[in-house]
Amino acid sequence: MKVACIIPSRYASTRLPGKPLRLIAGETLVHRVYERAIRAKVPDTVIVATDHEDIEKEVRSFGGNVVMTSVNHPTGTDRLAEVAEKYPEYDIIVNVQGDEPLIDPDIIDNLARDLLDHPELDMATVATPLHKDEYDDPSAVKVVISRKGEALYFSRSLIPYPRHDFVEAPLKHVGIYAYRRDFLLAYAKMAQTPLERTESLEQLRALEMGYKIGVIKLNSEDIGIDTEEDLRKANEYFERNHL
Repeated sequence: MKVACIIPSRYASTRLPGKPLRLIAGETLVHRVYERAIRAKVPDTVIVATDHEDIEKEVRSFGGNVVMTSVNHPTGTDRLAEVAEKYPEYDIIVNVQGDEPLIDPDIIDNLARDLLDHPELDMATVATPLHKDEYDDPSAVKVVISRKGEALYFSRSLIPYPRHDFVEAPLKHVGIYAYRRDFLLAYAKMAQTPLERTESLEQLRALEMGYKIGVIKLNSEDIGIDTEEDLRKANEYFERNHL
């Protein structure tokens, strides 16, 4: 089975306009993410999916693979599906967020292997330990998983509710996914489901429709770039570590 890593890279951003082209220690964000993704060993290719000619030009300037997509996609999943439809030779699609310049290549490999090793799974994602100061933070999405390592539910509320002390540490969802191509194409065409609309969480659509999501547990998380402050911290990190 062949694996493609796709990086959706959208120009418009409410909090950080032109985000993919912002510089981190002398290189654009999209270049930084691409550099990390190509270090993964399992994917057969890495592709940037964008809606803006300036991003396309930037990716081509550093020798990366890039595909232009529609500007009308409401979500990154829809953009991902448009690219997947153009590449039927790839069976598994790993979606790397375009704002993760420190994404660990091993995460990409582990997600792809989760689907390669478990044919019963339709998609896979990542979870890390939830910190106490995030318990009541709706932007920190929580997830509970079965003993088989499959997602039972995602929520912006704290789950499970701690009527007694936690037996196991609660988990926070990290938004990187791997999909089987056929599932991704079907998933992108499904109507939103009630739980998805209520929580505003796309992944609930898959659970409501009876699909299986594998969850890989990690002890660390990467720095995502959403604000000027995130950009400043990333610059400091790269400069401090001479990256």
